[in-house]
Amino acid sequence: MIKFAIALSLIGLAILSMACGSKTTETGKAIKSAQAGNNLTVALATADGVLKHGNTEFTLTFTDSSGTPVDVGAVALTFHMPQMGMMQAMNDPATFTTTDTPGVYRGKANIQMAGEWQAQITYDGPKGRGQASFPVMAQ
Repeated sequence: MIKFAIALSLIGLAILSMACGSKTTETGKAIKSAQAGNNLTVALATADGVLKHGNTEFTLTFTDSSGTPVDVGAVALTFHMPQMGMMQAMNDPATFTTTDTPGVYRGKANIQMAGEWQAQITYDGPKGRGQASFPVMAQ
């Protein structure tokens, strides 16, 4: 009877530890990724894999060479569209919050219009300073 109670308790603890184990953050579907200095890669993702103009939410994930997310400290991203004809250049900055997973940052931006933007990313923290830039389409 005692052995049965101990076995049942161990099974319950195993189920509880699996349920309460480390939290994973859903990063969504990657839109684009690029090298970000110091042997890091940064990926921009949304829930559906599409960056939309207007108020939009996304994640930035920084990973090392093994694909493991790594904390890079403070991050910044500006969506930049250069001047075209009579249209002024546009710069739409993002705001970020951290997630339960170090290296995964949840961002929000108000992208003014559909079209090709340049994602200009910088970071400064435990992995040093770095930057990345890549074109991305907003729909």
